[in-house]
Amino acid sequence: MRKQDNFFSRHMVILPMLISWILGIAILFVPYIYSKDIIKMLLIVPMGEFMGTLIIYPFILTFLEGIFLFTVRCGDLLHKRERYVDIITLVLGFVYTIFYVLFDVEWKDWYEVLINNQKHAPINTQTLPTIICIALVGFIGYMIVSFIPMQKMPPLLIVFGIAAMYLGCAEAVIWAIQTVPVGFGIFYLLFPLNCVFITARTVIVKVRQWKLLSFEKNKVQNSASLSICTRILEKSETWPFLAFLFMWPILGMLISFLTLLGQAPDAIIKAWTETADWNLSNRIAPQNIQVDEHYLCTVAAGGHKKVVKPIRLGQRHGHEVIVNRQLCIANAFEQILEERTPKLHKHIRGFYDKYGFSISKWIHSKYAADFIYFIMKPLEWLFLIVLYLVDRKPENRIAVQYMGDVPIGGYINKSTI
Repeated sequence: MRKQDNFFSRHMVILPMLISWILGIAILFVPYIYSKDIIKMLLIVPMGEFMGTLIIYPFILTFLEGIFLFTVRCGDLLHKRERYVDIITLVLGFVYTIFYVLFDVEWKDWYEVLINNQKHAPINTQTLPTIICIALVGFIGYMIVSFIPMQKMPPLLIVFGIAAMYLGCAEAVIWAIQTVPVGFGIFYLLFPLNCVFITARTVIVKVRQWKLLSFEKNKVQNSASLSICTRILEKSETWPFLAFLFMWPILGMLISFLTLLGQAPDAIIKAWTETADWNLSNRIAPQNIQVDEHYLCTVAAGGHKKVVKPIRLGQRHGHEVIVNRQLCIANAFEQILEERTPKLHKHIRGFYDKYGFSISKWIHSKYAADFIYFIMKPLEWLFLIVLYLVDRKPENRIAVQYMGDVPIGGYINKSTI
């Protein structure tokens, strides 16, 4: 048993990640290997590792933190091993949460018009300095309480550190209330749950460690009131309650400091209520505009205007789309393929319909759309060269794209891309 403990403690960081990768690959193996799709079969390992890292690993870290809490001890060696997992959990939890938010929502305030099923930011962007500051205070409180040896820690400093952790933990809980079950649901819940586990275990460990320390208590005889304070602080059972009391003046000082920097005094409340689409939101957002989400249409509609250069509105499958020249050239090129090589066009069209639409679901920001636009530039030039080589009036063919049934120069738009 001792060897197993030593092995796990030596590899406590890498083992959960390896297990996540193995589980991710195993989950994808059966459906991908029997799909008879060569592309999917080649992607089993990288996609499995990607799935394990972003989806399975957070659950394993949460499971570990739960085990640490319910089997809590106060030995310094075990606590030292656990806090490495704590740091990974807190840092990656923050990174994963940002990733989930950026993937699932548009980081814009409630009054801005979005497209299709996009959601507004769960936090009012103008109050971000307040939210970030409180989160940093909570993290610093954890670092102080967890990493400074108990023999060098004044009890009052421990209480202030725990109070700071309470603030960070409270903010994480409010985040969970705001976002669950909207969006990624359970994924938004994991980080707050880990914060609660880490805070609770750290407080329990420090209270028990203080009791086990054998040192002579220094009593101050000159001041009766100071002697009472000393006796209260030396009783570690009172620390959780004292930290709760100290949390409020710390919060007040933070708000006062942030007010001097331009934040509103009630920013901590408006951060959650001055939003739309979420559980604590008090605002009603304007109705979303419906825009075609098919791959290049997403790029034309979603990128920065100076980059993707939209030129007009067009018609695709009975509804309006935003059109740029790249989109028109690609659609004109497909018409050439359909007319000259129908069999090749059928295979290309099938591949595009299978993978193009799924790629468009990842384009959730202007910068992502700009990036796709630049990647497509070489293909756009290739399409244009082909059009000028085989078509007598290529610009007429390009101009008619997404114009409905209006003929221009003998061409009629089919608007397939």
